[in-house]
Amino acid sequence: MKKYSWLVLACFMSFSIGAQQQAELKAAVDTTSIRIGEQLNYTLQIKADSTAQVLFPEQPIFAPFELLEESPIDTLRAQSHYLYTKKYALIQFDSGNYFLPQQQVLVDGFSKIADLIPIRVNPVVVDTTKQNLFDIKPLTEVEKNYDALISRILWGLVIGLVCIGIMYTYLFQKRKKELRAQELPPFERAIEELKALESENLSEQEEFKRYYSRLTDVVRRYLEEEAKIDALESTSEELLAKLELRKDAGSLDLDRKTLMSLRAVLQNADLVKFAKSMPEKYTANEDRKAVEHVVIETKEALPEPTEEELREKAAYQEYLAKKRRKEQWIWGSAGVGILAVLSLVVSMLVYGYYPVRDTLFRYPTKVLSGGTWYSSQYGTPPLAIETPEILERISASEEPVQQFRFGSFDSPFYINLSFDFPKQKAGAPEAPPADPKQADLEKGQELVNSIISSFESAGAVNIFIKNDAVTLPSGLPVAKIYGTLDYPKYQEEQRVRCNFSAYLFAFDQGTILLTLMYEKEDRYGEAIEQRILNSLDLIKEL
Repeated sequence: MKKYSWLVLACFMSFSIGAQQQAELKAAVDTTSIRIGEQLNYTLQIKADSTAQVLFPEQPIFAPFELLEESPIDTLRAQSHYLYTKKYALIQFDSGNYFLPQQQVLVDGFSKIADLIPIRVNPVVVDTTKQNLFDIKPLTEVEKNYDALISRILWGLVIGLVCIGIMYTYLFQKRKKELRAQELPPFERAIEELKALESENLSEQEEFKRYYSRLTDVVRRYLEEEAKIDALESTSEELLAKLELRKDAGSLDLDRKTLMSLRAVLQNADLVKFAKSMPEKYTANEDRKAVEHVVIETKEALPEPTEEELREKAAYQEYLAKKRRKEQWIWGSAGVGILAVLSLVVSMLVYGYYPVRDTLFRYPTKVLSGGTWYSSQYGTPPLAIETPEILERISASEEPVQQFRFGSFDSPFYINLSFDFPKQKAGAPEAPPADPKQADLEKGQELVNSIISSFESAGAVNIFIKNDAVTLPSGLPVAKIYGTLDYPKYQEEQRVRCNFSAYLFAFDQGTILLTLMYEKEDRYGEAIEQRILNSLDLIKEL
């Protein structure tokens, strides 16, 4: 029997080895010569028996090539075997001669190794006679965006201020109640506190303990303030002894029954506070009534106050009233401050940090943008324009030129509107008609030269100019000349980078030129410029 078992095992092993020997692994590429950055397609194909288990590498290594993507396994069935195919897309960015690493494929646990494949990576030749070479662009400085950070800080302030407001309201109401209680006369304050104890709902020992502590504190404080007995620092027996002495001396004529009821209340209070006893609710209510009776009888038994005592009492009440008013003013000011800060933070969250800040600190162009604007007509032919201030007429050196201006190059926003319409002399021969395109080019060049000259004469440097043809919202076609420059503004240590724009209305008889200038980093300059352009309109009929 054992011989047959060994025979079957030997046949199975010989069959498996034969199947492994029949498996064939091939590796191929679509080309052995590529250029830098060109894709290379690598294919692994294995021929195996239909019962064989084939495993391709899960994380193939193709260094120094980079793996772009890999395709799923493609299985093709033949008559007596299967063809398993897997493709990889590779790339290399350095020129030179390389070898594709050998890849391992497992067939029924046995490995098959692919051959090494040499690959040539060629550099890309650049013809400098046809392809211009450029310098490497410098690093561009990008300002940090603090909007997200500012938003988180503002939300944190809102939450913090709301919590502070809630705590402030609680403490304010508590302190207000304390001050109001201090202003009450001792008798009225004692009666009011006893009335508050009447509504207490007692069910547990801790509640009884707090109840009797407040109850005895009421009578002790009243006796100390009105009868001038050292009651708060005395034990129950010492307090009763002091009352007996005052009764015997005749300074406090209390009924013997009242003293007995007070002794019973103090004894019950000591049992509750120190022995943790729980009396009946009826007993607690009767003790409260007994203390109220003691307070009333003590007030009746006290002698009438002298004039000096009345003055001292009135002075003390006035002192308490002043103290209460002072504290209320302090608490009110703090509340107004909290509300003001909260309103400011909420406004910043709604309208934005910079608009609110610039409004509070009167940022110049913010004031111009949000202030009153004026619509006016200037020059001949009249040009309608809306500006943040009325343009001032400037006496020009040349007679036919009319100029209207707001501010200067040192101002936060500069506006200059000029009309150049030379008058035709009577009897002068008319100039021969010229080419309109050539005339526009000449006017444009003259304009560029005049703008550069005016800026350079004012001390501007690094002037960069662009030009374009635009159509205004009113439908007027204009030539736009714009750019940037560095201008030495007054009281500035360094030159300030500014944006400028010049809009040219060209006519056969002359030109209208609108020049605007503001700091490049100004947050409101572009909006002001756009509002001015939206208002521009040439008045054709008066």
